[in-house]
Amino acid sequence: MRPNILYIHSHDTGRYVQPYGYAVPTPRIQRLAEEGVLFRQAFCAAPTCSPSRAALLTGTAPHTCGMVGLAHRGARLADNAWHLAHVLRENGYATALSGVQHEAAHEDRAALGYDHLLDGDPVPDVADWQEAAALRAADFLARPHDRPFFLACGFFATHRTGRGRQWFNDDASPLGDARYCRPPAPLPDLPETRQDFADFRESAARLDHYMGIVFDALAHNGLADHTLVICTTDHGVAFPFMKCNLTDHGTGVMLILRGLDFSGGRVVDALVSHVDVFPTVCEVAQVPVPTHIQGVSLRPLATGETEMVRDAVFAEVNYHATAEPMRTVRTARYRYIRRFLPQSGPIKPNCDCSISKETMLAAGWGERPQAAEELYDLYFDPHEACNLAGDPAHAGTLAALRGRLETWMRETGDPLCAGRLDPWPGMLVNPISDPSPQTPMVPAEPIILPDAGVPDEGNASARAR
Repeated sequence: MRPNILYIHSHDTGRYVQPYGYAVPTPRIQRLAEEGVLFRQAFCAAPTCSPSRAALLTGTAPHTCGMVGLAHRGARLADNAWHLAHVLRENGYATALSGVQHEAAHEDRAALGYDHLLDGDPVPDVADWQEAAALRAADFLARPHDRPFFLACGFFATHRTGRGRQWFNDDASPLGDARYCRPPAPLPDLPETRQDFADFRESAARLDHYMGIVFDALAHNGLADHTLVICTTDHGVAFPFMKCNLTDHGTGVMLILRGLDFSGGRVVDALVSHVDVFPTVCEVAQVPVPTHIQGVSLRPLATGETEMVRDAVFAEVNYHATAEPMRTVRTARYRYIRRFLPQSGPIKPNCDCSISKETMLAAGWGERPQAAEELYDLYFDPHEACNLAGDPAHAGTLAALRGRLETWMRETGDPLCAGRLDPWPGMLVNPISDPSPQTPMVPAEPIILPDAGVPDEGNASARAR
């Protein structure tokens, strides 16, 4: 019998969990890593919620599968049949969803290919809806199964929520102990950022608890040895310089696979992308790989057949809370970022509200210029703070990566190549001048570039401009 697949995922966690070396205790995720394979250089295809998940679950770039914005604001897949649940169901899998998904509007989630939506019945004596989602997933795992299953189980715990300034506790007082906490690397070590990250640590502990319920159910029902577990998140955490940014702080994600060939507590340093998960599942599940897939299987990395499956990863932003068209290519040594509509400062609606954001805005973050092109040497500048795009000594690297990015855009059918990207009809955004994503929304307008977009491959002079 073919193996089962458990896709268990979170919002806005980045790599800030224990097995990546951070002081964020997540013992259940740590144990999963010690039993499976951890990918240290895993990246999402978009540091925004719906596009990231759509890329993972279709094996294609967001602009290829159509998810150019947020599903709850009107964006959607161009073809739901590309979704992994659809493909596995067509190949004999039972498919089930518990908790969060972000590839369709809530009322349309059945169209993604799920046989079972595990959110209908209340769970007695459980008020926490995320714990209820974990328990419903556990109940599904305890049922008799006459065919292999694909279970998607998603949690919201590490996403900011509520109307207040803090994390995950609505308008209540801060939760975490900030005294012995250090904020993420892009942020200054200040009382406000320490408190913010201390609260994140509490949310990560909740996430770990929820995931542990599902892991325990796999083991209790004798399914662990015959189930591929895919544990990941959509993108970086919701701080300034992170979520909705194309640096490692925004695109770096946890990715742990356990089961079958993914075992032994191995750590892999090879570059991998979320789009590589789909073909990996196809290989493990003995399912034909659809022709549109842009990723490559990770199984050879787990088995030791190779030390590298790709030499670069790509990512993009189109619309998040508002439009901010950007593209990036990252190699082992360098990252190149291109902003197609550079602004005089950061796009404030694309940064979630927080005390860290307030603190950085008060320090002048809102007036910091945003370069049209950015180039970082990750060996000497791992925090991507020193832009080398204007340094003549790096002109050759800049031109090579610019060309590499433009080739990828053409090969994947990126509409920005023609200088225009249209939103879905009815898609909503915040005005670009607004201070936050919590202001009233307006209809999204097309992204129209001031020039002709990406030049043809043979136009060397235009490409070097």
